[in-house]
Amino acid sequence: MHLLHLFLYDTISLITILNPLAAAAVMLSLTEPEEVKSVSGTASFTAFIALVATMLVGETVLKLFGINLPSIKAIGGVVLLVVSLNMIQGNEITPTKHTAEESSAASQKENIAIVPMAIPIIFGPGAITTVIVLNTDTKVISEKITLFASIVISYLVIFLTLRYAKYISNILGVHGMKIATRIVGIIIGAIAMNFLINGIKGIWM
Repeated sequence: MHLLHLFLYDTISLITILNPLAAAAVMLSLTEPEEVKSVSGTASFTAFIALVATMLVGETVLKLFGINLPSIKAIGGVVLLVVSLNMIQGNEITPTKHTAEESSAASQKENIAIVPMAIPIIFGPGAITTVIVLNTDTKVISEKITLFASIVISYLVIFLTLRYAKYISNILGVHGMKIATRIVGIIIGAIAMNFLINGIKGIWM
């Protein structure tokens, strides 16, 4: 039961912060219809590799810089809270901001699957923080396997959402996409507060 609860929590946390619906909307604005299949596959797989790499080495990198775990949880909560507020207010369509220059360059590239689609639109600061925080909470190998399973499920959700982005966009429409983004923002806000509170508790103790 513990592992099932952990799996659901990790999966919901990852999918919401990766925000595949927002990524799908950006992809449709940057690609031609015939490019969707290849871009969706490459972008989602690249994000998957980045997620797994962060899970494996993220905590080690933090230790090399002498950053304690409660501190990363607290700042991670702040980062996610900012993302959440932006999404709720409708100020941001993607999980992380990208510059106008990046968008312009992307529109001129033959293949934009890796940059900016996979990084930083899908896999950005929020995703990095989330994976590191979730990984620091794993104590035994079964919990780490559970987190990896959540990453795999998140990858599949991202791939399917991007692959069928046009159909999803037609069904939801512009207003539907905006409503979905705000709902995701609320969920991210709840996760952010959990990270922040636990981080502050750890620092205080």
